[in-house]
Amino acid sequence: MTNEARSEQGNIGKKQGERRKEKEERIDSDLFWGLILVELISFVFESESGFGEGKMMDNYLNENFGTVKPKHSSEEALQRWRDMCVLVKNPKRRFRFTANIPKRNEAEAMRRSNQKLRVAVLVSKAAFQFQQGAEASDHTISDEIKAAGFGISADEAGSIVENHDSKRLKSHGGVDGLAKKLKTSTTNGLAMDDKDLSCRQKLFGTNEFTEREQQSFWVFVWEALQDMTLMVLAVCAFVSLIVGIATEGWPKGAHDGLGIVASILLVVFVTATSDYRQSLQFRDLDKEKKKISIQVTRNGYRQKLSIYELLPGDIVHLAIGDQVPADGLFLSGFAVSIDESSLTGESEPVKVNTENPYLLSGTKVQDGSCKMLVLTVGMRTQWGKLMATLSEGGHDETPLQVKLNGVATVIGKIGLCFAVVTFAVLVQKLLAVKITEGTHWIWSGDDALMLLEYFAIAVTIVVVAVPEGLPLAVTLSLAFAMKKMMNDKALVRNLAACETMGSATTICSDKTGTLTTNHMTVVKSCICMNVKDGIKQETSEIPDGALKILLQSIFTNTGGEVVINQQGKREILGTPTETAILEFGLSLGGDFQSERQASKVLRVEPFNSTKKRMGVVLELPEGVVRAHCKGASEIILAACDKMINANGEVVPLDQASIKHLKSTIESFADEALRTLCLAYIDIKSDVSAETPIPASGYTCIGIVGIKDPVRPGVKESVALCRSAGITVRMVTGDNINTAKAIARECGILTDDGIAIEGPDFREKSLEELLVLIPRIQVMARSSPLDKHTLVKHLRTTFGEVVAVTGDGTNDAPALHEADIGLAMGIAGTEFQLTVNIVALIVNFTSAWSAPLTAVQLLWVNMIMDTLGALALATEPPNEELMKRAPVGRKGNFITNVMWRNIFGQAVYQFAVIWLLQSKGKSFFGLDGDDSDLILNTLIFNSFLFNEVNSREMEKEDVLDGILENKVFVSVIAATVIFQVIIIEYLGTFANTSPLTTTQWLFSIFTGFLSMPIAVFLKKIPVGGNMKI
Repeated sequence: MTNEARSEQGNIGKKQGERRKEKEERIDSDLFWGLILVELISFVFESESGFGEGKMMDNYLNENFGTVKPKHSSEEALQRWRDMCVLVKNPKRRFRFTANIPKRNEAEAMRRSNQKLRVAVLVSKAAFQFQQGAEASDHTISDEIKAAGFGISADEAGSIVENHDSKRLKSHGGVDGLAKKLKTSTTNGLAMDDKDLSCRQKLFGTNEFTEREQQSFWVFVWEALQDMTLMVLAVCAFVSLIVGIATEGWPKGAHDGLGIVASILLVVFVTATSDYRQSLQFRDLDKEKKKISIQVTRNGYRQKLSIYELLPGDIVHLAIGDQVPADGLFLSGFAVSIDESSLTGESEPVKVNTENPYLLSGTKVQDGSCKMLVLTVGMRTQWGKLMATLSEGGHDETPLQVKLNGVATVIGKIGLCFAVVTFAVLVQKLLAVKITEGTHWIWSGDDALMLLEYFAIAVTIVVVAVPEGLPLAVTLSLAFAMKKMMNDKALVRNLAACETMGSATTICSDKTGTLTTNHMTVVKSCICMNVKDGIKQETSEIPDGALKILLQSIFTNTGGEVVINQQGKREILGTPTETAILEFGLSLGGDFQSERQASKVLRVEPFNSTKKRMGVVLELPEGVVRAHCKGASEIILAACDKMINANGEVVPLDQASIKHLKSTIESFADEALRTLCLAYIDIKSDVSAETPIPASGYTCIGIVGIKDPVRPGVKESVALCRSAGITVRMVTGDNINTAKAIARECGILTDDGIAIEGPDFREKSLEELLVLIPRIQVMARSSPLDKHTLVKHLRTTFGEVVAVTGDGTNDAPALHEADIGLAMGIAGTEFQLTVNIVALIVNFTSAWSAPLTAVQLLWVNMIMDTLGALALATEPPNEELMKRAPVGRKGNFITNVMWRNIFGQAVYQFAVIWLLQSKGKSFFGLDGDDSDLILNTLIFNSFLFNEVNSREMEKEDVLDGILENKVFVSVIAATVIFQVIIIEYLGTFANTSPLTTTQWLFSIFTGFLSMPIAVFLKKIPVGGNMKI
């Protein structure tokens, strides 16, 4: 092409551009904007948000995303909402913190195979061994194992437990023989130094499970690049570079394309950095959740060790509620019942004893207590292999995460419609101008670039519209709440629990350890009918015979133990109750070891929350068989027909004595003391370990009153809950008078409340319960079933959201039934939805001359989707939260207050941008060639200042405590700095123009004006039924 031709073509292009500008100016934009705004407001308010009769959004979310529960959701419910998310920009990112259903199916298949394997092993064991034609003891061990002094390999030891191989066990000399081959003592445990420790770890492994490796930062970069819309924009950028360089040359022609590329890279790296930090935080949380300690005898001392420190040869002490930490064999114990459902899916408990000594890692002690010899650890166990699969299955998504995914999907669909219409309008505008000019058959490189820019804008609208970071923001907020709870020594293992607590309307609290300190001391006693302060009890005041029986009862009928620790000091191990009684026995001059060695234990019945007692059967040196019983005072006293009097003589229990003992129990309970009664009975000598302990005929030894002080601040916390509309109930196994005294001290029991005992509660008819339950504030002497019944009625009959505290063993049924959680704030939702609405409306209604370019929209999206989510998700809780009423089971997902704030701020921001676009040039005196560029820069600069308002939905002072959230301050500072850089120094790439001081002050003023407007909005009362 000649220079003359190029010049002529340039003139033609210039004239065409001038004609286009004249044509655009002739459009009555005011009328167009007004009509569009009316239509949009009508659409949003009537069809989507739930105003008036429109319930489409509400019904859509409940139908398609409302079936997921806080826990125990079905696979169908989890899969259904995934299928509904048809518009997902980046599946890897959207579904990162959700359950991996295929992996869960693998784990379930492994459980079923474990169950089938168990049956197959038991049935075919004899045939298998016959086919082997060799004794089990013929196994070979490596020279390395022999050199270390061991007589068995890790694989051989593992096969004994995994296959329940009794013949192989016998060939190794039984449990004692295996202990010798593992170089351990069944009494004193492992005796080793650091060298022996490392050698044992090398040969037998550690008790750790293989986990997914921490993904590197570059993996998150790669996943961020999987965003479909970013890929499309990258193609647009590439085409823009080619066409731009071909038509305008380098470097001018590359500016638009490089600007989009730079924006994409910035979005990708900021997103990847945020996701990588979240990943590290969740990894830390997982480590904290797995820190479990267990009682172990090692080097002759009983001590607490982390389950990860266990090695083959360790002697582990297990009690009710403990999870078996490794594969091993039963050494000694009583009435051990194991729940293997987590491993095999079989719900029927398995009895473990000397005849069936196999204990599998991951199972739970349902009843009894025992000592276990550890044989296999870590990934050599079936539980280790199952955990490796389970860890890849992920955690259940929470209902809020699912609903937010539903909102993201709905907004995405709306955004896609807006994007298509925007692109169509922009193309129609271009075609109309070209048809008017008669150049519709002549297309230049500039026209191609313009079409490409239109397409990029449409794609970017989808990028901005779909709040991909919204579910992630909630996940981050929940993780932040879990971390805060851990710092307060409260461990939450289920992420959904942190969410559900925000809706809690009722708290059913245990007494011991929750409302009280769990540091117990015997402060009063009634021994031989004499009431004394426990700390002043003198042994001289107790007859010798009675003292001997008392000490025998204290030191033999206990789940605790008195040991000498590694520092040579005496230490009491056991529950706080057991520790208090053992300490009382020691203060009376008793010797724990002497009493334990003076008799032979025939049977033990550990404490059971249903029977409310525990017992032991002893064979004494003189041949007498004696059973000791300890438990709830009125229950044990009712089983007694004799007592030891002040002279140490056993006499019948008459009415006067019963009255005296009952009044003593009541007086102790009225002082908020926990009362326990101790009794014994001599029985026939022909008893075995299977013979039940007698239920009656006992001789009362005495009653002790144990003080468990109320935790500091409990009364204030209960009052705070009550003021927030949350009902606090105490459910305990203690005496009703003790429970009432503690409840009054805590502020739980009021004048119009009811205190009831479990036996009375379970006798009530359904009609009586419907009247009674709303007034129940204290339930004493409750069984696990009573607590479960109360929680179930509160949830199902009365629609309450119930939080339950318990120890996880006796309270397991109630904990399983309840909604458990922690309050959280969802301010990030309000901020993101405000930005989404404004971004959609502005770009759609501005389709005739889009004010925000693809690069600018990408920057807005990054602030909204990643940085804003990070800042608001880490906002710490405050006392004002407790002044709000609980949300409840059917509470609104997006509250009336949030709708008011969202639309109020959206209308304000939209009005500012509309005024700028329609009147901005005349207001600022812009009339040069760059007037459109400056005006669009002002619009871009006025778009990003609502984040601070979203910190508080109702509180007017949004700046209060802002400096306490360092993440929030850092994000705001980074946003401001980069905004200045983009406008002042990156104009070529970001399509911006440096602003004057006046223009900057105007931008700051319009931004900060949103704060007094927010105050005005918060003064507007809201009602009705606006909800999602």
